[in-house]
Amino acid sequence: MPPAGGRGARRRAYAALVDRPGHPSRWSDLLPAAALPAVVGTVVLAGSFAAAGGQPEARTLDSVGVALLLVGPVALMFRRRYPPAMFAVAAAAAIGYLGLGYPYGPVFLPSLVALATAVTAGYRGSAYILTGLAYGTLVALHMARSPGGGVPLGGALGWLAGLVAFVAGCELWRSRRERLAQARATEVEAQRRRGSEERLRIARELHDVLGHHVSLINVQAGVALYLMDSDPGQARDALAAIKQSSGVLLQEMRSTLGVLRGADEEPPRHPVAGLARLDDLVADNRAAGLPVTVDVLGVRRELPPSVDLAAYRIVQEALTNTRRHAAATGAAVLLDYGEAGLTVQVDDDGNGPGGPAGTGNGGSGLPGMRERATALGGSLAAGPRAGGGFQVRARLPIVSRTATSPAGSA
Repeated sequence: MPPAGGRGARRRAYAALVDRPGHPSRWSDLLPAAALPAVVGTVVLAGSFAAAGGQPEARTLDSVGVALLLVGPVALMFRRRYPPAMFAVAAAAAIGYLGLGYPYGPVFLPSLVALATAVTAGYRGSAYILTGLAYGTLVALHMARSPGGGVPLGGALGWLAGLVAFVAGCELWRSRRERLAQARATEVEAQRRRGSEERLRIARELHDVLGHHVSLINVQAGVALYLMDSDPGQARDALAAIKQSSGVLLQEMRSTLGVLRGADEEPPRHPVAGLARLDDLVADNRAAGLPVTVDVLGVRRELPPSVDLAAYRIVQEALTNTRRHAAATGAAVLLDYGEAGLTVQVDDDGNGPGGPAGTGNGGSGLPGMRERATALGGSLAAGPRAGGGFQVRARLPIVSRTATSPAGSA
């Protein structure tokens, strides 16, 4: 017999194919379970009564014979729960029927169906042992009913060849069903993994968007409150910046939530986050009181969308956390377009706790940036600089690149 682990796996594969979803009640399960036994029982009874007419020497098919013919089809009602026991009952009923001298006919049809069910359900060892016992018993029974005739080699070999062919067909069927079950399980796992990856991506987007814009709103609100009486004009500018940041935040949140609802089927009407919006990001940080410089080395390229978005979000998150945690007086952004990829570096001169990635205070900024980089096959390093301050440096590989314009500085 096969090992328990392998048999259990095969039984689970069989159950995954037989117990399909979409059956809301027990009655919907009972109908297909009873349909096959009803068909088999009808064929067995009709065939046996038809065959009895050509076998006058056989015992008359009475109520006992009919009951034995119906045992196998009734046992098939339990084929999903007890395949080996069902096969044993069906085979024993057929052997008992023939042993009592009733006429030959399609009496073994329930046993063959039970054998196929047991094999495909993973009970191959039990099924083969029972098949061997049943076959040997039938040969012995035939010899007992024909004393002096010797071993019926021709008939026995014919039965054996037919039985081997039937078992081979069952094995092919079992193999196909297991492959289908494995393919279905693989697809379910792939869908689950894609769902997890999409949830993680959306969580990173929400974290970066909310962190950046809420931080700007918080800073500008503090400026407005502080200058409300002494400098109403600058307070008004701060409120205008709050309005602009909150509008952009609402736009990006609608876009992200639209993906969650499946409603974002049309192309977005506002610019997609990427390095093309770096100037706006720098302007927002300067308006919030953090001077930022940008240097670009190498030759500007049109980046793949995933790399473009990751580069922008890394810069955005690094500047956001510099503003919130580093107590810096300035930050520098470096974009280095190399042959193999893009290097994104953000330095600050701060000395606040936690650094720009929010390390030390339980923040998720640094893990989120590292996840973005590693998801593209790149890497990210972050830590204090030798001369003071903090540095975030990410290397992002570029798969397809198109040169556009010489580099410059902003």
